Amino acid sequence: MGAFTERLSETLASRGQKGLYRHRLTLESAQGPVIQIAGRQYLNFCSNDYLGLAAHPKVIEAFREAAAQYGVGSGASHLVCGHSSPHHQLEDSLAEFTGRPRALLFSSGYMANTGILTSLLQRGDYVFQDRLNHASLLDGGLHSGARFQRFPHNDVASLQARLASADGPKLVVVDGVFSMDGDTAPLAELAAVCSAQDAWLMVDDAHGFGVMGERGAGSTEAAGLDASSVPVLMATLGKALGTAGAFVAGSELLIESLIQQARNYIYTTALPPAVAAASLVSLRLLHQEAWRRQHLADLIARFRQGAEQLDLPLMPSASAIQPLLVGAARRATKLSEQLRERGLLIGAIRPPTVPAGTSRLRITLSAAHSDEQVDQLLQQLDACWRDT
Repeated sequence: MGAFTERLSETLASRGQKGLYRHRLTLESAQGPVIQIAGRQYLNFCSNDYLGLAAHPKVIEAFREAAAQYGVGSGASHLVCGHSSPHHQLEDSLAEFTGRPRALLFSSGYMANTGILTSLLQRGDYVFQDRLNHASLLDGGLHSGARFQRFPHNDVASLQARLASADGPKLVVVDGVFSMDGDTAPLAELAAVCSAQDAWLMVDDAHGFGVMGERGAGSTEAAGLDASSVPVLMATLGKALGTAGAFVAGSELLIESLIQQARNYIYTTALPPAVAAASLVSLRLLHQEAWRRQHLADLIARFRQGAEQLDLPLMPSASAIQPLLVGAARRATKLSEQLRERGLLIGAIRPPTVPAGTSRLRITLSAAHSDEQVDQLLQQLDACWRDT
């Protein structure tokens, strides 16, 4: 046991010295534009609750009613006796909303991505991933045993050359919206290249689903792509929809194959039925309250215009994720701490999540924010930026 104790202690000490130590926050309130921690209220600019639905009264009521009817836990995996009516209704609704024949629920986005990739891919296959893909996509590709290649971020020409030299089943995997940079994949170009090279395209739309597109169906809708162009579409429910879990949407063949083969699906307890019921209401609100997406778009434009006037180095992003490039990890941490002292909660993103020298403040906007709150954010960012 001495070797493990020594190794773990050295690792933690090293992280602290480099300004990379992470700390959890304990919330004493629901998610929203204002949250409470240790008795103090903060303006919240680090949540992925993009549409402000996590504490919506109708979503909460749906959860309560379903918990009263179905209980709190699902009791078993989907393939034993854990698959309830709310699960089934949600899958059907997600399939219809995304324009796919079927959808399948997973307990988390990480489980969905690793489960999809390890089920689809075999040794000898090829999987090509954008260098900035989410860790769950990278892990799924590596664990699949397929021949794994990463191509430069959003570099379609590089991907095309790699695909042309590959002989065998080929899968291209990208984020629709990249979680740390906030920019969008060139999905239409990627789909065209995949079609020409007889490759499948998988899109993780965790940060685009519910926000992008005319109906909020995500980055694939915004790019004008259907199921034939994107055979594998994955998205999460814990961001724009404000609940929890994830899903994959695709053909009958794809979904039935995942049900039979995906270990992450087969060997885990199903989401609580109440979460599925709440997600159904969130999806309905996404239909009915399009003003949320428009207000969010207006806030993004307001924030970027204000940041430009203040010469704050925002990274290029049209999404709700607005990264402020800082550079050094210690400075990013200091900025985050100064903002917290002023009553604003913004996370400092440091290596290994992002490359060395590109630490940043990951600012996220929500439809629940007001114009005045965004203006306050700009004012405080400017003051802290000049002070560090």
